[in-house]
Amino acid sequence: MTSRANFKPALLKMVMLAMLVAVGVVISPFLRVESPFGNMCPMAHLINIVCSVLLGPWYSLLCATLIGILRMTLMGIPPVALTGAVFGAFLSGVFYRISGGKILFAVLGEIIGTGILGAIASYPVMTLWWGKTDITWLFYVPSFLVGTLIGGTIAFFFLRALSRGGLLAKFQLTLGAKVYDQPKPRANESGAAGQS
Repeated sequence: MTSRANFKPALLKMVMLAMLVAVGVVISPFLRVESPFGNMCPMAHLINIVCSVLLGPWYSLLCATLIGILRMTLMGIPPVALTGAVFGAFLSGVFYRISGGKILFAVLGEIIGTGILGAIASYPVMTLWWGKTDITWLFYVPSFLVGTLIGGTIAFFFLRALSRGGLLAKFQLTLGAKVYDQPKPRANESGAAGQS
């Protein structure tokens, strides 16, 4: 039987996941950058990294998969909606955990996973499944790398701001996620604690 204490974080994780999926689907048509190598969607990488840090690698993988499927189904986006998201989403969470909660490593996981692995994996999917014959193995690498650098930079500064304000740890605690960044007591709180 699930206790009430375990139920609340699980429910909050599902709500957060649903919100991130919804935001990822809604913003994708608007916050896109056109390039000769295909469209870039930097905000998708922001979503991947934020989800990785708040919920972990498996939730981030699920989030990226759901966003990709919805974009393919509702918007007619080619399969790069999946190949350009799932590797980075998962590696972002893995790198974040392996590094002991360093935000920069979550960003690096997204850049390596999407910018390199996802870009290369998109080639056989697009040629064999989608019938695109005018591309090479490295065709998607430039746009995927630039997209991850833009989205990763925004995610880094956003999460660092949350961390400095003590909100990142509070969000992670509320969601029942692993907390690496323990909030530091304020000066007046530590002084009051020392007097009691």
